[in-house]
Amino acid sequence: MQQLIALAKAKPGAINYGSAGIGATSHLAMAMFNAMTNTKMVHVPYKGSAPATADLVAGHLQVGTPTLPAALPYEKSGQLKVLAVTSAKRWPTLPNVPTLAESGLPDYECILWTGLMAPAGTPPDVIALLYRETAAALKQPEVQEALRRQGGEVNAGGPDQFAGLIKTDLAKWNRVVKQAAIKVD
Repeated sequence: MQQLIALAKAKPGAINYGSAGIGATSHLAMAMFNAMTNTKMVHVPYKGSAPATADLVAGHLQVGTPTLPAALPYEKSGQLKVLAVTSAKRWPTLPNVPTLAESGLPDYECILWTGLMAPAGTPPDVIALLYRETAAALKQPEVQEALRRQGGEVNAGGPDQFAGLIKTDLAKWNRVVKQAAIKVD
């Protein structure tokens, strides 16, 4: 990772990174990386993680932050080298790959999450029922194993924890968008 940062600093604008599209988590993750490392890698937006990852593997891009489901088959076949994971802790699917924090960016964290939401005004008892049933389903070993195989991890922390995550992420990504002057076309 330090070699990549040094190269990006030595050759501003010479390294291209692909993303799943403008404003996608993969775009924001690299915009935050550029800001934190004071580098200027060039964003190449794609229509999804799969085509960006395919072009990364083909050598049309030098760097990317593909999703684990898109990257894992290429990593396992040796066609893709995973330099670091963007989560705060090492990922169970890739236990020997360091985090970006371990690689010299101590405050870096970017995770792609999926959550269950309901319309505003949904009664609290309905929300509680949805949470209980969803959490019970996510505790099933076969569900956890299926998610783990795809690079996922279950965190059924509850509605309040999820609301806090959304609030924290919105603040973080608003800062990144402003700092990188990201505009939607």
